[in-house]
Amino acid sequence: MSPAPTHRARRRRTVLMAMAASTAAMATVAAGPPGWAGAPAGDPASPGARSAGDRLVPYPGNGGYDVRSYDVGYTYRPGTTLMDSSVRIRATATQALSRFSLDAAVDEIKTVTVQGEPVRFAVDKAGEKLDITPRRALGKGRPFDVNIAYRVDRNDNRTRPGDPTSPAPRLTPWVNKKVGFVVFGQPDRAHMFFPANDYPTDKARFTFRLTAPKDLQAVGIGTLRSRTTSGDDATTVFSTADEISTQVVQVGVGHYKEIRGRGPHGLPLRSYVDTDAYEAAKPLVDRIPDQLSWFEKELGRPFPLETYGVLGVPEGYLGVAFESATLSTFAVENLQGPAEQLEPTMVHEMVHQYFGDALAVSNWDTNWISEGHADYYQLLYTVDQGWRDLATVLKARYEFDPESRAASGPPNRPKEAIDALVGGNNAGVLMLAGLRHQVGDATFKKIERTFFDRYRGRNADTRDYIAVANEISGRDFTAYVNGWLYDEKTPPMAGHPDWVAPEPPKSS
Repeated sequence: MSPAPTHRARRRRTVLMAMAASTAAMATVAAGPPGWAGAPAGDPASPGARSAGDRLVPYPGNGGYDVRSYDVGYTYRPGTTLMDSSVRIRATATQALSRFSLDAAVDEIKTVTVQGEPVRFAVDKAGEKLDITPRRALGKGRPFDVNIAYRVDRNDNRTRPGDPTSPAPRLTPWVNKKVGFVVFGQPDRAHMFFPANDYPTDKARFTFRLTAPKDLQAVGIGTLRSRTTSGDDATTVFSTADEISTQVVQVGVGHYKEIRGRGPHGLPLRSYVDTDAYEAAKPLVDRIPDQLSWFEKELGRPFPLETYGVLGVPEGYLGVAFESATLSTFAVENLQGPAEQLEPTMVHEMVHQYFGDALAVSNWDTNWISEGHADYYQLLYTVDQGWRDLATVLKARYEFDPESRAASGPPNRPKEAIDALVGGNNAGVLMLAGLRHQVGDATFKKIERTFFDRYRGRNADTRDYIAVANEISGRDFTAYVNGWLYDEKTPPMAGHPDWVAPEPPKSS
């Protein structure tokens, strides 16, 4: 990763409170407007949980409802980092709700309505939670709509609560460019872009509506639905057919040129690259159909989302690549050059579309499922292309594992939130390679297919993977998998008893 930009002093945040009704009106549970979902008698309403209880990032996530869709609108104006914004959230109450919360770290909340009625709301002192009190309790099992008008400041790149004190955040959620912007929401910063239930287990469909000068190109995940012009502006709409986690959204504006194509089985491909780099980037972008075909054959499953492509942004992208759903994000210079150097990362992000996006993790401790699989199949691709030797790479990774464990913690118990994004790669690769050695190619592929099929469109954790491995193999791999993912020391490498893991470096 490249060093993050210097953190600007956080703007003073106004804690907002809007009163939409008197106390007496708030207490009344009378029939509301058409479509209002009041709590039935005998089902007492209570507040929803204000956290998903994640060990690494304990503050995000909210209980009492399930989000079905987000419809997010931005108005981009050159020369300012402020954007007037809106979001319409459609959700279903999973309990009778007297109050509920959203994760929200935006610049200003202007108005909130529930079922079309203005309601009481407040932003907490930390600037991370938006608490909403409907005028009437929301009945369990009933759908409801929340509409929020708000403003974002793309210069606000604060660190997450609880991060180790440092002069700068390691990765900046708002990635501003000379013209336009893109975003990076992992693991828990998507609520800086829009109020949300910002936790991987609450997947939803997304719509993004971007209004910007018509000489610019809006980009977003999903499928382009429309582009309409009005005067000097254009409004572009993207939406997803599949439910995804908040942490893998992408949206932005800039000077981009579209590259279209077709993947296996007619899969529509559409990529956007910085206009000035179009000719240089196109040869690697045109390799995407072959990359998709290779992994479809390896896993035995077609691409799981409605479309795919890459986004090549100018002026760098935090020193990383990002598995934004349907549209993996890269610095455009990382799409120009020798295939041997650059294609492996393209395959890594493409594999994430299966493991990480379509099949999402249940909590941040188990993000090895996403990163370990992406790194493992990236390695297999380089071997298949003749660029690497499998045994040589695995041995080097084995010798590195003690250092990785010491720095980031065991893969299933990362030390910090940032370690969830990088700490599971190495051990995940070694665990999967060792499992394949023990069960053979055919059984390993069946384990992988069954795991993917069972949890596609859902969330999975380590216990789920172990259960599938044991079921398909007819053997008990619980201790084996847990050893790789929870132990402080590197376990023996299956099939290579002669490999010796060095002692980890001494902590200072």
